Amino acid sequence: MLNELNQRFPIPGLTFGQNRNGLIFATIHTPAGTGELFLQGAHVTSWCPVGHEPVLWLSQMSNFEKGKPIRGGVPICFPWFGPNAQDATLPAHGFARTQEWQFVDAQQKEGDTIELQLETTFDPFLLSFRVEFGAELKMILKTQLPQNAKSTQTFEDALHTYFSVRDVRTISILGLEPTSFIDKVDRAQLKSASNSPISINSETDRVYLDTLTDCILNDAQKKRAIRVSKLGSASTVVWNPWIEKSKRMADFGDDEWPGMVCIETANIGDSRIQLAPGESHSTTAVISVEALSSNRNL
Repeated sequence: MLNELNQRFPIPGLTFGQNRNGLIFATIHTPAGTGELFLQGAHVTSWCPVGHEPVLWLSQMSNFEKGKPIRGGVPICFPWFGPNAQDATLPAHGFARTQEWQFVDAQQKEGDTIELQLETTFDPFLLSFRVEFGAELKMILKTQLPQNAKSTQTFEDALHTYFSVRDVRTISILGLEPTSFIDKVDRAQLKSASNSPISINSETDRVYLDTLTDCILNDAQKKRAIRVSKLGSASTVVWNPWIEKSKRMADFGDDEWPGMVCIETANIGDSRIQLAPGESHSTTAVISVEALSSNRNL
C-alpha cells in the first residue's frame, strides 16, 4: 500500500511513510507549512504554519499502534461522544478514531495548500473526511445516510482538537461568554453563561450549547492567538484533565496537562444529528493562527 500511495499521488510536498508498528501516515511540507495525518482514524497529528510553533498538541505517551487511539492532534469522534449511552463496554468516542480509513484523493491547491480526502463506512453511514493543510487547517467531516437505508438514523460527532499552549493556567478562550454549558466535572449540571472569557484553573470538561460562534484561544506566553471557526456544529467542548485525571490515563503523561487544551467542534447531546435516508451532514472546523500582538480586533 505504501508504494502504491506514493506512486498514485506524486504531489510535491506530499509523501507517505510507515511507522514501526505498521501505521501508514502522510506528511506535508510546503512553503505554507507542515502537517501529518495517519490513515488509522483519519487522524491529523500535526499542523504547523510557516512562521509559527506547532499548533496541535500530541502526548509523548500516545500509542501509535493498530487498534489503539492516538492521544492528541485531532481525533474524530463518531458515532457517539464519550461513553456509549447504551453499552459502556464499547469504546469511548466511537470506532472512527481507531478504524483504518481509505485514502481516496490528494490535490495541490492554491496558496501552497495540499488537500487530502479519506473515506470509511460505519453501517449504515458513509463518512468522508477532507483536510486542507496550508496557511490554515481546514477539516470537513461529512456523514451520509444512503438512499436505501431502512430508517432515519441519529449520531454524534466531534473534531476533538488538542491545542498546544505554553501553560494552560495563563491562557484565555473568547467567544463563549454568553453561552450556557453542561459542566461534566460537576455532575453534568447545566450552568448559566459566565459572561467572561474562559480561564482554566482546575479540571475542565464543558459542553457549550447551541453555539455557532468562533473561539479565540489567546496564549500570551506563546505570543499567539488561535481562531477556531466552524460550520455545521452546534456544540463546543472545552477540556483539560488537570492533575489527578492525567495520572489515571495511561496514554497521557502525568505532567503534560499544562501544555494543552481542547476546543472541540461537535454535535453532541441535544445537538446530535438526525439524518433521513439520502441526507447528509458536514461538520467543518477551520483553524488559523496569528501573532497575538496583531490581534487588536479579536
